Amino acid sequence: MTLPSTPKTPTVILTGDRPTGPLHLGHYVGSLRNRIAYQHDYQQFIMLADAQALTDNMDDTGKVHRNVVEVALDYLAVGIDPAKSTILIQSQIPELAELTFYYLNMVTVARLERNPTVKQEIILRGFERDIPAGFLTYPASQAADITAFKAALVPVGEDQIPMIEQTNEITRRFNRIVNQDILVECKALVPEIGRLPGTDGKAKMSKSLANTINLGASAAEITAAVKKVYTDPLHLRVEDPGHLEGNVAFTYLDAFDPEQAALADMKAHYVRGGLGDSIVKKRLELVLQEMLAPIRARREELAKDRGYIMQMLKDGTYKARDVAAKTADEVKAALGLRYF
Repeated sequence: MTLPSTPKTPTVILTGDRPTGPLHLGHYVGSLRNRIAYQHDYQQFIMLADAQALTDNMDDTGKVHRNVVEVALDYLAVGIDPAKSTILIQSQIPELAELTFYYLNMVTVARLERNPTVKQEIILRGFERDIPAGFLTYPASQAADITAFKAALVPVGEDQIPMIEQTNEITRRFNRIVNQDILVECKALVPEIGRLPGTDGKAKMSKSLANTINLGASAAEITAAVKKVYTDPLHLRVEDPGHLEGNVAFTYLDAFDPEQAALADMKAHYVRGGLGDSIVKKRLELVLQEMLAPIRARREELAKDRGYIMQMLKDGTYKARDVAAKTADEVKAALGLRYF
């Protein structure tokens, strides 16, 4: 989607991540590169969704707590500027939970269960019918996150579009009930490059599947990961014609290689035969090493001052809470819940 031209009053963008582990290449393609660009012209809120992460991590709350700082380090290391983007911690803004409570009265259990994103995530985690209630009701929580900041744009992958649709359903129903346009409908911003597959060729790069390359990966870790990258199982001999479809090495090169003309020549050579997977992977490793080395160096330097990271998160959260509290007050007043 093409972003609108910058208005006099900057459009609000809400984006974020669940802090359940370090960020990886999939995050970089799917959102981080765009966030760096958005922050110059738009009012951007970036949420560390730690409360939402607990919906399927209550058996290891320490993991969520630890990774709040780790993900914040990744944000800063890739170039997100806290002077231009507001980075906040979800659990420290109680108004988000309050809005979620109200919105749950505007959506049915049947509608939540029909949400394609929720259904897919339930299957992925093997919940069957043992679904944590907080996980099932996540669409209402996300609606609270988005509407609290009156975000007009929400960068998401294609799999998250049903969540945006449900947010807008709640928004429209609320505005209709109170007969006022208090909440703002939002649009999904889907990256041109779709979801990045895992190194093993699975459809999703995911920490839980152990098929990621983290943004802070060491040089040795990058080398080891590239060696395992899935290519073409039918490309048994160098002289055999190769296939690009489903070939993760070329998918990554499409996403990250700055020399696209040379990459096009490499693809043509691979398809007609005579180019080994080892050469392709050598190019991929070079590209990833050059791209991730400065990110890793900045991250290591920033990690030396955890106090700065926590103060940055505190400042951003306080700023964001002021915005969310104003929306919550408007919602309560519209519902007739203001008494004093």
